[in-house]
Amino acid sequence: MTDHVPTAINLHRKSAVLELQYADGSIFKLSAEFLRVHSPSAEVRGHGKGQEVLQVGKRRVQITGIEQTGNYALKLNFDDGHTSGIYSWNYLYELGTQSEALWDAYLEKLAAANASRDALPPDTQVINIGGLSDKPSNSND
Repeated sequence: MTDHVPTAINLHRKSAVLELQYADGSIFKLSAEFLRVHSPSAEVRGHGKGQEVLQVGKRRVQITGIEQTGNYALKLNFDDGHTSGIYSWNYLYELGTQSEALWDAYLEKLAAANASRDALPPDTQVINIGGLSDKPSNSND
């Protein structure tokens, strides 16, 4: 398999966009949010099929650092503390070529989960209603 190594990588901090340019003339502009929710890390993908974790509340996430990993990948650091994604050259190219379909699929998953791209306020408590039990609530309503 041919590695799709970018010829130029530019992080546009103000717009939170990572721009990748390739020798074939391709240019992909991938938002920090898109890259964060499609992180190749186990935290996002899980450890096998069906173990993926839907990433929510990432609309305003920023890339705080980029490190080249060997000659095959980039490690992206995000301001929400996520630093474990290693994006291979081929994966970045795949994200670029399939960005529209991947984004649409992500939005569909969010809608199905009744979840949001926006982060909840810091003082918000989330309660999972799906697994109600006979245990008494600890709330002081």
